[in-house]
Amino acid sequence: MKVSDYIIETLRSHGVTHIFGFAGGAITHLLDSICRTPGIEFISTHHEQAAAFAAEGYARVSGKIGVAMATSGPGAINLATGVGSSYFDSVPCLYLTGQVNTYEYKFERPLRQLGFQETDVVSIARPITKDAVLLTDPNQTAYVLSRLLHLAQDGRPGPVLLDVPMDIQRAEIDLGTAPGFERQESSPNGDCGNLVKLGEVKGAMGLISESQRPIIIVGGGIRLAAAESALRKFVDKAGIPFVCTLMGLDALPHDHHQAFGFIGAYGNRYGNYALANSDLIIVLGSRLTARQTGTSVNNFARGAKIVHIDIDPNELGSRLKETLSVCMDVREFLEKAYQYIRWQGNAFAPWLQWLQSVKSRYLRRGGRTPNGLDPYSVLAKICDMSSEDEVFVADVGQNQMWTAQGISVSANQRVLFSGGMGSMGFAVPAAIGAFFADHSRSVTAIVGDGGLQMNIQELHTAIRNCIPLKVVLLNNNSLGMIRQFQQLYFEGRCYGSIEGYDSPNFQKLAEAYGWRYVHVGDLEDLNAVSQCDSAVLFEVPVSMDCDVVPKLEVNRPIEDQNPLLDRDEFRSNMLIEPDISSLKQ
Repeated sequence: MKVSDYIIETLRSHGVTHIFGFAGGAITHLLDSICRTPGIEFISTHHEQAAAFAAEGYARVSGKIGVAMATSGPGAINLATGVGSSYFDSVPCLYLTGQVNTYEYKFERPLRQLGFQETDVVSIARPITKDAVLLTDPNQTAYVLSRLLHLAQDGRPGPVLLDVPMDIQRAEIDLGTAPGFERQESSPNGDCGNLVKLGEVKGAMGLISESQRPIIIVGGGIRLAAAESALRKFVDKAGIPFVCTLMGLDALPHDHHQAFGFIGAYGNRYGNYALANSDLIIVLGSRLTARQTGTSVNNFARGAKIVHIDIDPNELGSRLKETLSVCMDVREFLEKAYQYIRWQGNAFAPWLQWLQSVKSRYLRRGGRTPNGLDPYSVLAKICDMSSEDEVFVADVGQNQMWTAQGISVSANQRVLFSGGMGSMGFAVPAAIGAFFADHSRSVTAIVGDGGLQMNIQELHTAIRNCIPLKVVLLNNNSLGMIRQFQQLYFEGRCYGSIEGYDSPNFQKLAEAYGWRYVHVGDLEDLNAVSQCDSAVLFEVPVSMDCDVVPKLEVNRPIEDQNPLLDRDEFRSNMLIEPDISSLKQ
């Protein structure tokens, strides 16, 4: 059997239905194998970075492994941003790259390059993959491919890369003699397996029973572990309120009576007050980065014990002093914890009542601004108009944080973000991948003018494939997140974000790509969101000076965000002693 045929047939047998990529000479054998394999389709993007993002969107919505493919040299390197995105956000993807013939490859020779477009992509990819392999022996194909597919989804998920020289792609293998991969082999990358004892689960439940003001942080690990149902059962039985990180925002419906918003540097003010005033924090599948805790680690949740559950032992205790660190798959933890937790709703009722009062006080209610629509009102309208199983995909910049602060998702909806990499240009290609993961779901991309231009060519990919994608463009004609940062820390010198930056005529661009265009001058213009059966670009004018608020400054505790509240009002929201530095305006 031809190696390229074997690779594609193996992916098809693993449930992969679509492979994203851009054609190139070094992957022509793989392309031809896709063409001849029923049940699997090649989706041609216009840039390899977009293919990588599309594979990530496909994986996150389908629950299967996402696959992207690129030719050697520049094609493979163009994948790198998307490879890093899936690595930092722990998304299982396989990246296939073509390589020059093995007899043209330099290997250990001290040459810069031997073959045309020869590039050591494996060395480039290793720091941002669970493993990257150059395939040099056709008879190792079955072993290497099976091991990589297993590794991508085992333990803490993540991407893998297989670099396949052209002469290996066209070689024949004897499946009867080729070695296979035994799945009981251990996986690298810090996965902890069965190291946790039941006593640690019981210990966490004991801390809950001693608590009066517990809170759960719902991280992206909930989705990665397919633990949404287990989390819902546990939360309902325990009666404990919860907050969400950026990557955990769609794990539970936002109208749940125990939901208290998005937390962190750009979090909802009421969510951060919930964390700051708690006496016990249960962290489920979150890395607890500075984006969640603020830069002032010593001031984070000063009165709380911390229980941290994560499958990767390297994440436990990496930044904060933790009372109990549990190395365990979060779904397994929640299923075991459910057996031992008892409902303590009455004990937590005063805490929930206090949280609800703070939430009602600071729940954002948008309105019109002098020079454009308020993005929070736009997001509320989009949520009202969207389908019950809508997939929202946000880009990076102010649009991402407006979405995180203002979106409200129901039980069957999804919202996808580029978290750790935070790459502009993510939304449109990831939305395309999400569509191919499940054709029955409606998909909306929320973008800024800067991010849309990063991969704007993929508007044509959507048209070519008849994808009824909705793109909501929040256009402030600036790089707003950088502008806001520059005004805060650089005396308003907005070099590169306003000065030296401009946006094109998006209506003409939309029409050039064959998209329907809607100028949103009033919120009612967004009613068409619920009626789209073809690709539509909704352009929403936003004032250039519209900020993401609240926002945390460096070295302030997360409960003290900009714009700073009156100090008496601030004190009234603190059940624990305020940080001394926060008592000063």
